Amino acid sequence: MKMAKNYKFWFCTGSQDLYGDACLAKVAEHSKIIVENLNKSGVLPYEVVWKPTLITNELIRRTFNEANGDEECAGVITWMHTFSPAKSWIIGLQEYRKPLCHLHTQFNEELPYDTIDMDFMNENQSAHGDREYGHIVSRMGIERKVIVGHWTFPAVQEKLAEWMRTAIGVIESSHIRVCRFGDNMNNVAVTEGDKVEAQIKFGWEIDHYCVNDVVEYVDAVSKGDTDALVEEYYSKYKIIDEGRNLDEFKKHVAVQAQQEIGIEKFLVDNNYHAIVTHFGMLGGLKQLPGLSIQRLMEKGYGFGAEGDWKVAAMVRMMKLMTAGTKDAKGTSMMEDYTYNLVPGKEGILQSHMLEVCPSVADGEIGIKVCPLSMGNREDPARLVFTSKTGPAVATSLIDLGNRFRLLINAVDCKKVERPMPKLPVGTAFWTPQPDLATGAEAWILAGGAHHTAFSYDLTVDQMVDWASAMGIESVVIDKDTTIRNFKNELRWNAASYK
Repeated sequence: MKMAKNYKFWFCTGSQDLYGDACLAKVAEHSKIIVENLNKSGVLPYEVVWKPTLITNELIRRTFNEANGDEECAGVITWMHTFSPAKSWIIGLQEYRKPLCHLHTQFNEELPYDTIDMDFMNENQSAHGDREYGHIVSRMGIERKVIVGHWTFPAVQEKLAEWMRTAIGVIESSHIRVCRFGDNMNNVAVTEGDKVEAQIKFGWEIDHYCVNDVVEYVDAVSKGDTDALVEEYYSKYKIIDEGRNLDEFKKHVAVQAQQEIGIEKFLVDNNYHAIVTHFGMLGGLKQLPGLSIQRLMEKGYGFGAEGDWKVAAMVRMMKLMTAGTKDAKGTSMMEDYTYNLVPGKEGILQSHMLEVCPSVADGEIGIKVCPLSMGNREDPARLVFTSKTGPAVATSLIDLGNRFRLLINAVDCKKVERPMPKLPVGTAFWTPQPDLATGAEAWILAGGAHHTAFSYDLTVDQMVDWASAMGIESVVIDKDTTIRNFKNELRWNAASYK
């Protein structure tokens, strides 16, 4: 599926005319060089577009409103090369509606000790101008990302790249449409939530259909198309039949192929980007969608189980944020299942009944057909694998009744000690930072759910920035977390977000 538009980010440089045209010509020259080299760096995931120097209220206001109206503009990067009177920015900032980054840099890296004079000082005063600009943005209470350092530094360029991906999550959030087949699982609390408030806060459209609406699409898939997809499966994945009749095995796999084609056609025809299913509301489906959902997630669709539309939307949004990431390791829905509590080997086994995205797989992926105790349908086919190792983030978007909270946990993914040959699902195994006991206690104190939107390719800071841009609370569990401080943070947040 198409992941996102061909977004660009505007580079807007602030100045004024106190020092004459020669100075303004230098300002424009310097900002063009910065933009050109940022685009050549190979670090940024999106193009930076240079804009003429902003020196008047009218030009600033017009530029920001043009950014609002440009569908390809995903955000604005601002930099005050010289001194820019901050009152000139007020109306433009008031009317601006997209992500904002304040790049606090300067053209030169080092002081020109032998030649520096007042002309140089007046022309190169970002330390002055950016503070004036920063004051008014803070006074107006506008959320923005501040990045500090020389524009050639790899660390600065990496931070700018990360902000761009966060900005895509902010922009694309308002376009996410979730299709629910079936409702929330009976009596489950964490998968519930206020869909109206979610649309107000995040822009998500969360709709409901009878599952038989999609059954019509599945039943309409031709045998030829189904067989062709089955052959693709057989060429791509290892077939783990475990002694089952091979013809019967293939028929079960074909059900999932037919579901993949039919469900995707429904989503495309009706412009949905995420899907929710429920094992207790399968209507005319022959199997609980397993392999089919896993493949759809790999294509970029969000997914949530048992009615969990919040996770479905978050998975879709995080896949948009990571689209095109070099050497991406994957993004998926996950669920906390069971612990390993052996001292020194602590961790949480993650999976779901069937639906873990193969983008997170490490090595060989197989297909199994196994019974499922829930759903009262045929044995579903599913992809089985173990996940990659390394640092990642697990997130839980929680509806607390009066507000949303985004819980963000830095986790370290590991290999399990031994194979689990009787477990027919995709799995991950991780230890939450700072350790299992502290991480699990903090997660529970914060009200975190058992379903998570998980990614190897996003950072804690990116998810914090996304929550800030959305105007919601975020709490982080990482290597610096202590329970005493975490409890205090929750208390302070409860007062702050009333």
